[in-house]
Amino acid sequence: MVGNIYKKNFNENKIALNYKGSSVSYGELDRKVLAYAAYLKSVGLKAGDKVVMSCLNSPEFIYSYFGTVRNGAVIVPINLMLTMEEIVYIVKDSEAKFMIIHPVILQKAKLNPEVLEKALCVTVLVLGDELNLALETVSTDGLSELSDESAISTFLYTSGTTGKQKAAMLTHKNLVFNSDQCYIGLHARPDDIYMCVLPMFHVFAFTACVLMPLYSGATVTILESFQPKEVIDVLLNGDITIFMGVPAMYVVLLEAGKKNITFPKLRMAVSGGAALPVEIYRQARDIMKLPIIEGYGLTEASPAVSFNPPDGIQKEGSIGLPLPYQECKIVDEKDEELPAGEVGELAVRGENVMKGYYNQPEASEAALLGGWLHTGDLAKKDEDGYLYIVDRKKDMIIVAGLNVYPREVEEVIYEFPKVKEAAVIGVDDRLRGEFVKAFVVLKEGEECHSKELFRFMREKLAAYKLPRHIEFVESLPKNASGKILKRLLKEQTEKSES
Repeated sequence: MVGNIYKKNFNENKIALNYKGSSVSYGELDRKVLAYAAYLKSVGLKAGDKVVMSCLNSPEFIYSYFGTVRNGAVIVPINLMLTMEEIVYIVKDSEAKFMIIHPVILQKAKLNPEVLEKALCVTVLVLGDELNLALETVSTDGLSELSDESAISTFLYTSGTTGKQKAAMLTHKNLVFNSDQCYIGLHARPDDIYMCVLPMFHVFAFTACVLMPLYSGATVTILESFQPKEVIDVLLNGDITIFMGVPAMYVVLLEAGKKNITFPKLRMAVSGGAALPVEIYRQARDIMKLPIIEGYGLTEASPAVSFNPPDGIQKEGSIGLPLPYQECKIVDEKDEELPAGEVGELAVRGENVMKGYYNQPEASEAALLGGWLHTGDLAKKDEDGYLYIVDRKKDMIIVAGLNVYPREVEEVIYEFPKVKEAAVIGVDDRLRGEFVKAFVVLKEGEECHSKELFRFMREKLAAYKLPRHIEFVESLPKNASGKILKRLLKEQTEKSES
């Protein structure tokens, strides 16, 4: 079960967590989880209750998560960047009865618990000194072990790039199974030290940087957020052997690579959360000597689906091979499987796939058509079975009836030496349906005219794939996990043209 996943390779005296100069052993982790579970039960938490959690990366996040699900309740971790309106929506949609919140978040929002309780109609539990005092006296007698693997443990709200957010319902089995898949597929070892700097409320971070390391008996070094100088310092001096990041993080680390910084203790650097541009992959591998592995996953799959095998062939631009016990296929619009080399929608099946979306039967049926999770990602596979993400199905641009995949255009832009980051979108066009627009962030100190970049791209792309407009910007909008928000770029473009 998720709440005691760390019991798989339990060593009471081994260090489980490092945080701000202090350490937590596996034995202490277990005692904390039991205390949190007992306390939550004492304030009325029951099996099936929903608990919204707003918490920074910290040991308390883990204690609260495990303590909640040990009671058979459902944890609902939320993005720390949400507005009050968005939080209200999630609380109501999930039918939450409790909210666990970190005091720093209350301070930043200039709220007190009483105001929050009235606004959300939930019982608010604030992490901190008062709770710690209660935990010291709480009795763990009478706590029962949850045994139903099919019970829902977690609601994870999708990023909401289209329409209202939906809660993907993940069971205990989904998350434990996916942790085991990663454990096998990434050859996890108990002597590894992981860095968890990705936000824990995101499933990539929680499965790959918390659940799987604890499942394997390893150590997790927790950082609250991605501060480049701090991350580099810990990578250099903190004995980190495995780093998990999103592409935007590798772009920042490459800036450090200009100073000939390498991280010899790292045995693996994993990229996920979004497609890793091939040029960034090459630079990370060649400049910083990072043993970089690209993978793929999505919230609805708990999330990991595939990785390039650590001890096998690494293919540039590929998301690798399906993890153990994971089935993947490419299907056309009629849901028929396509042969190698042809582009279609990636569908996956396995015990890691969600139960469905909460109170969304039609959306659940569409996503889980025929027992396969239809990812919404366009992909292809080669003769060796390696998978390649072409683009998001909904991001595909149609120019005069011809398909343009934004990622293909972005890959070319990243090859231009002056470019730091890029994003490509489709813009409505009366004559041609859509045209291509590119947003480009230049490296520090560089200058470039759109004509210079256009000439470079013209040698590598067909005319219909070339951007009609190239806009140079200081930064690209990203979510808390570092994923570029193309939806916001489209909204900005529509407003400017209206």
